[in-house]
Amino acid sequence: MRDDTGAIAGRLIVAYDNATTLAPITASDAGFDVAAAYDVLREIETRRVAGGWEPVGRKIGFTNRTIWSRYGVYLPMWAHMWVHTVHYATANCATLALAPFVQPRIEPEVVFKLKAPVPVAADAHGALACVEWIAPGFEIVQSHFPDWKFAAADCTAAFGLHGVLVVGTPLAVTDRNRAELAAALPLFTLTLRRSGAVIDTGVGANVLDSPALALVHLARVLALQPQFPPLAVGEIITTGTVTDAWPISAGEMWTSDYGALGLPGVTLTFS
Repeated sequence: MRDDTGAIAGRLIVAYDNATTLAPITASDAGFDVAAAYDVLREIETRRVAGGWEPVGRKIGFTNRTIWSRYGVYLPMWAHMWVHTVHYATANCATLALAPFVQPRIEPEVVFKLKAPVPVAADAHGALACVEWIAPGFEIVQSHFPDWKFAAADCTAAFGLHGVLVVGTPLAVTDRNRAELAAALPLFTLTLRRSGAVIDTGVGANVLDSPALALVHLARVLALQPQFPPLAVGEIITTGTVTDAWPISAGEMWTSDYGALGLPGVTLTFS
């Protein structure tokens, strides 16, 4: 671990708590890499837990390979989510204040709750055998780095860009629908709308060939990171945006449509 891990963690916590920006870490330290970023993330999360934060699951970011070149990030990342950052929509509708976030963007995602650890050798069907339910979700991501300019190490250390996850009505994954869901996850088209106008569309295969396979990816990454706990029963996992991430403003209403996947969309209004 680097000598400045704690100092970097402290600067990022201040930026998060005060909704401010700072220069990317890599701008002044070309040697700051993804491994060092996870050390910083671990330090941040250790301090958060000591301060009373309760982890409830994980977000996986940059699983959508169609947007890698746009952000200059060419591999997925992950970070913990917390009891106070995961919200559940009522009848698939919710309202969220944007004041606590920096340069917020919206991402429509597929969310899972685990009922068993995910094997590192699982296929999509095997991954879904470890899932209690599947749900629609909006993750609000944020960048503490100006103009969303950063390297992979920067955004990994900075909480994985996580702001809030809003989860819609879940659908139980059962022996009867598991094969159908496994087949639909790579193929469904997600439509993202703002005030009724289509803003973007994406297909499930954008997310590491299937959101179910994103679970397997995360299990494999964690198997190589003994400093972090492996996936556990009860964790909520959001698997990454199916479309691009879009800037949001107060007063807007965004909706998602999951098409042939059969999940209800979520309506999220910002104040």
